[in-house]
Amino acid sequence: METIEQKYAELGRILKDMDRVVVAFSGGVDSAFLLKAALEFLGPERVLAITADSETYPVREKDEAILLAKELNAPHEVIHTSELDIPGYAENPTNRCYFCKNSLFEHLIPIAEKKGYNHVIFGAIADDLGEHRPGLQAAHDQGVRAPLLEAGIKKSEIRHMSRQFGLRTWDKPSFACLSSRIPYGEAITALKLSMIDQAEDFLIQLGFRQVRVRQHENLARIEVPVADLAEILTVAETVHAKLKEIGYAYVTMDLKGYRSGSLNEVLSPEQQSVHAETV
Repeated sequence: METIEQKYAELGRILKDMDRVVVAFSGGVDSAFLLKAALEFLGPERVLAITADSETYPVREKDEAILLAKELNAPHEVIHTSELDIPGYAENPTNRCYFCKNSLFEHLIPIAEKKGYNHVIFGAIADDLGEHRPGLQAAHDQGVRAPLLEAGIKKSEIRHMSRQFGLRTWDKPSFACLSSRIPYGEAITALKLSMIDQAEDFLIQLGFRQVRVRQHENLARIEVPVADLAEILTVAETVHAKLKEIGYAYVTMDLKGYRSGSLNEVLSPEQQSVHAETV
């Protein structure tokens, strides 16, 4: 069984073999670690981080990515994309994430080619191999590499090494695009995404680090870890008033608490095995 040190050395070998890379950089735990490693093994002159700013990407996450890239002294660009312009995306099919990642890579690959980078890489990890994920299929179709996955590195190991390296993302809560808050089959609109962004940002400002606002038409279903349920109930009136102001007719708490991929729970086992994403 490989040690963390051996896996990191293998990551270095993979990156050095790539020579010059564009990193799809969201500012999350995995992409931040991947960018840090690329800078260490290749040097900033052979690395370019690119963040895609769109309707599905919270403003707070974009600002965080910009700040983090600056702290790492990484060459960094922010480009503007729109998932809602992708044919079929707004209809919110169960393989929605394929459309999103495919479009992202279609933006990044020409930039890499134009600027003389050999590969586009992104932060998929070994844990993602547990079941088929649409984003991984899009990467395969586009020839985009996932060095962390190739090196067999898991989320727990990324958090451990990130802490050792002084990355403040080491304990950052998991994040997925805002579209993942809307049940499959319900149309994705710019208004819904904006409402979700505002609602989650408000809850984060109140001090809840891991939060999801699942939007069911005009109803907001709030998920926080079970350990935080009692605390959020102490500010229930404030939360209710703010989310009503944002535009929700009803505001509810999910008593089961936050869990990754809760909107996949209504899918059949066959659908889950083919389309599930961690959201």
